[in-house]
Amino acid sequence: MKGSGMRDILNDLEAGKQLSDPDPVRRAQIQMKTHLPKRFYKAVSVAPAENGFAIHLDGKPVRTPGKALLVLPTEKAAALVADEFAAQGETIDPMTMPVMRLVNTAIDGVASDPQAVLEDVLRFASSDLLCYRADAPQGLVDRQNEHWDPIIDWARSALGARFHLAEGVIHVEQPRESIAVLGVHLAQRADPLRLAAIHVMTSLTGSALLALAVEFGEIDGDAAWTAGHVDEDWQAEHWGHDAEAVARRAHRKRDFMAAVGLLDALKG
Repeated sequence: MKGSGMRDILNDLEAGKQLSDPDPVRRAQIQMKTHLPKRFYKAVSVAPAENGFAIHLDGKPVRTPGKALLVLPTEKAAALVADEFAAQGETIDPMTMPVMRLVNTAIDGVASDPQAVLEDVLRFASSDLLCYRADAPQGLVDRQNEHWDPIIDWARSALGARFHLAEGVIHVEQPRESIAVLGVHLAQRADPLRLAAIHVMTSLTGSALLALAVEFGEIDGDAAWTAGHVDEDWQAEHWGHDAEAVARRAHRKRDFMAAVGLLDALKG
């Protein structure tokens, strides 16, 4: 399964059965209409398990929607999910559990075909956000240069991948060698959890380069999020903020930062 098909499955898995719409605002609307299950547990804990650490609710291990044991390779990563369970009130709201949803996606979806997810990230790279520049106004041009040029330079110097820049939206063909180089780096990070996090960051910003820069520790999550929204921020500053767009962005940033946090936790 390739391309958009895998992307649809990732969206569905990440959202959960009751949150199948990929639009975060629409998901929130669906969620408000959906009866949330009552919290059925008191104690949340992290316990050693085969190949890592499991999350226990009242002593019983958590399973994914696909019935697999939810096991993470580091205690720090398991603690992220445990904290989300512990933070639930009288009901369990998956919308407030972005790390758990991401982990479920990795275990139930990405693990079955990591190559398809890797290829999807490379498709983003072939038309990466950072390669498409405005020709005016000068303020936007300068802001894009400020946030994007360092990542383009880093990709060339640290990864050995050169990218062509273009003005406007006309597609520019990127060197096959550069995409292949990124493929090599991604293949070294193809465990399902790491790859799922990279995919989320890529799809939410439109930039595989930003996701890789975060994974490599070149920039932090906040800097990547800002860089991925230069155009949007410019428009908002000059034309005002739309309430629905603000809500959508908040949900998307929560998912993005959950992926950043998981990547960091996987490092131990």
